[in-house]
Amino acid sequence: LHIQLSIIAWDPINPAQSDRRFRIILSDFMILVFFARIVERVAREAPGVSFELLPLDDDPHELLRRGDVDFLIFPDVFMSSAHPKAKLFDEALVCVGCPTNQQLLGDISFETYMSMGHVAAQFGREMKPSVEQWLLLEHGFNRRIELVVPGFTLIPALLSGTNRIATIPLRLVRYFEPTIPLRMVKSPLPPLYFTEAVQWPALHNTDPGNIWLRDILL
Repeated sequence: LHIQLSIIAWDPINPAQSDRRFRIILSDFMILVFFARIVERVAREAPGVSFELLPLDDDPHELLRRGDVDFLIFPDVFMSSAHPKAKLFDEALVCVGCPTNQQLLGDISFETYMSMGHVAAQFGREMKPSVEQWLLLEHGFNRRIELVVPGFTLIPALLSGTNRIATIPLRLVRYFEPTIPLRMVKSPLPPLYFTEAVQWPALHNTDPGNIWLRDILL
């Protein structure tokens, strides 16, 4: 292992000539609002580099520990302290619904928010809660979830034509504005924020290829 790490640590990378393939676990939300730009830049600077973008796994930390994935990209509250990580950006969670939802014409009360049907994302075979559900449960708020979907990006379309609401990242609302506009209402809850971060295996901390992509991500 020491010999292998030494070779990796001192083997330089030439992005323009590299055929490296990176395996990255991240959410559909982050693919749309963040990683698509990374793919575009890498296609210009390192056309031989490829990616395998993987859905959120039930045990991403084990995959990271074994070095089976190069990066995890998700909220830092879910990250292990055993590996290095870096902040990407802070994100706000906002309450949204269909523009035709008459209950959303003005501010909504806490009672209304809790009584309305919600759409929420959960991930993996174990249906782990997304960051908004985790934060709300941390505050003691157990919503009436009527529809569970396997990713954030499905939520806007499934709010259309219904009286359901959802609490989703603000960047996602802005991304869908041209195609699926949503009505955003002032939430009766305390402000909800989270930090998106990137984490990589401690074993790969000095890997030049990992460092190169890390610099692009950050």
